[in-house]
Amino acid sequence: MSSETKTVLTLKRFKVACGDCSLNTLCLPLGMAADDLGRLDAIIERKRPLARTENLYHCGEQFDAIYAVRSGSLKTYATSEHGEEQILGFHLPGELVGLDAIADGLHPLSAQALETTSVCEIPFDKLESLSAQLPSLQHQLLRLMSLEIHDDQKTMTALAQKSAEERLAAFLISLSTRLQQRGFSPNRFNLSMSRGDIANYLGLALETVSRVFTRMQNDGLLRVERKAVELLDQDRLYAYAGTPCPSASPQSSRHSS
Repeated sequence: MSSETKTVLTLKRFKVACGDCSLNTLCLPLGMAADDLGRLDAIIERKRPLARTENLYHCGEQFDAIYAVRSGSLKTYATSEHGEEQILGFHLPGELVGLDAIADGLHPLSAQALETTSVCEIPFDKLESLSAQLPSLQHQLLRLMSLEIHDDQKTMTALAQKSAEERLAAFLISLSTRLQQRGFSPNRFNLSMSRGDIANYLGLALETVSRVFTRMQNDGLLRVERKAVELLDQDRLYAYAGTPCPSASPQSSRHSS
């Protein structure tokens, strides 16, 4: 891997304290006062990094904590009685996993590292107690839960109504947007998930995903080399996805310049 690629893809070095973490505008600390951040930081445990394919937790395990991704990425998935895997989501730095287990006290999905991944473990009983004392933390927790529901609904709608080309384009746009929010290049990145994982998540055959990638590359929308992706024409990619491109708005153009 070239030094230029490392500059684009390598995660920033994160400091331990929430107040110093470059993800605090995306994670639970968003909107919290400096004094309150110390109280949140005191209940957080930094687990050892997970190796690629190592599980953070398995479906059916007792729920006792939620997790914030600090570096790397995770996938969450369900497994059928026949051992077939269904991927429900990919999670990047600053995103929480485990919120779906609050209702029943058991994890309904499994979470597995797609690459070497570090997480912050937040014991839920301590978080619940602290949230009752800190309205800003309670508000942020509810906001993140609402966002998760909203994202699930968007994904279900996309899978039900879009063609294979639209699904893959929408997936790449979502990934690009989320990476940009985290300070990475929105146009050049590595896919930590395999094409098989992408196909599984999008409800497509692996051959279909490979064919659409090839078609998009031939059409000049992107360049693909193994897991490295470069988006060459975001406007046309949005058109592929059947969604309005933010650059079409003068206000959006000003913000992106």
